[in-house]
Amino acid sequence: MYPNPQDVLPLPARPDLDQYRKRAKDLAKACRSGDDAIAAWSTQWVAALVDGPAPASDAEIRDSERRSRQIAELARERLTSSGCALSQAQFVIARVHGFPSWPKFVRHLGGLAARESSLSAFERAADAIVAGNLEELDRILAAHPHLPRARSDREHAATLLHYVSANGVENYRQKTPKNIVAIARRLLDAGADIDAEANVYGGGATTLGLVVTSAHPRQAGVQIELADLLIDRGARFEARIVRSCLMNGCPEAAVHMAARGASLDLEEAAGVDRLDLVAQYFEPALKVTEADASLTLMMATWYDRRAIVAYLLDDGVDVGVRHPKDGGTALHIAAYLGNTALTELFLRRGAPVNVIDGVYKTPPIVWALHGWLVEHREPADAYKSVVRMLAAAGADVKPEWIDDDRLRADAELHALLQRRAKRRDPAQQ
Repeated sequence: MYPNPQDVLPLPARPDLDQYRKRAKDLAKACRSGDDAIAAWSTQWVAALVDGPAPASDAEIRDSERRSRQIAELARERLTSSGCALSQAQFVIARVHGFPSWPKFVRHLGGLAARESSLSAFERAADAIVAGNLEELDRILAAHPHLPRARSDREHAATLLHYVSANGVENYRQKTPKNIVAIARRLLDAGADIDAEANVYGGGATTLGLVVTSAHPRQAGVQIELADLLIDRGARFEARIVRSCLMNGCPEAAVHMAARGASLDLEEAAGVDRLDLVAQYFEPALKVTEADASLTLMMATWYDRRAIVAYLLDDGVDVGVRHPKDGGTALHIAAYLGNTALTELFLRRGAPVNVIDGVYKTPPIVWALHGWLVEHREPADAYKSVVRMLAAAGADVKPEWIDDDRLRADAELHALLQRRAKRRDPAQQ
């Protein structure tokens, strides 16, 4: 259900319960006026909650519009089937702020109003953590020594230690200050439960598991140091923690977890570039299934493990093998990534250029164009080379795929793509 425990709106600096009651009544009234009124109510509420200047960048505007649209959809879903009941309007407000019910939301506001309450102290401590304010955190913990083992009353029930991961908790608190390792050490010294589990991503999420799959500490350059602190203090590895790192775009953490003793299956071994282990799996007696071979090739492609890709192809893995779930090929992935070396290798080994994946129903050349032209992935020259290689290898092209000024700017490439479009069977147009 939208919103999840992360994608929630922040409370204003001084939330007023009476104002929220009025807003719920306004939503119930808007419901009786129709969908347009609900949409207008949602847009106005999101705008009123903005802390600071109104959204200015295109990304901020798109995010504000997304939130307004999602809230309106939730409101329509809950209210129209209940005759525009006030209780459902109250539920929508509670959910959008990250609470499972209106009564729990009301209790939270009451706790915030009492400055010295444990709830208020927890919220202030969470703010201090993500702001990197260790002095303020020390003051709060000195006055409330039980807080390191306390839990949020929000749906995720996270502890303060979970907040150092910048993952799983409220998205507006997903920040990694430079001193986050010192903050984590302070919480552990104060008695935080290192293996406490938060109710996010299906439940059972530990701080270590969240840290090594989080983009924020990775971008801040402290992911490995933070993970080492937790491991050295005795944090347990979650099941398939290396896979989690790889699936969340954290290959450095995956390699480090393997080095620190996390177990590896075949696909994970490919992701962390352990050719020695991959080779062991492909010994004849083990009989790797086609599905496992496919997943291993895909993982090696995602993370540009070229030696492993070459080994798999040399060992007989079909270069055109399809992903058992989404039906894509390794060439789709290489094209999407703009990986010229692997694209060239796959084409040289006979990879089919016009195979259609099972999800987006498109061939590799569209994946390349999407990565470059839609997602603005870099470098552009690498994507041009990949598109050129695919077209030269016989990729079918539809005119609408190449209707873009960035392609026209490269006259030679655009001419090649136009020739490929004209050669297509008219029945395919």
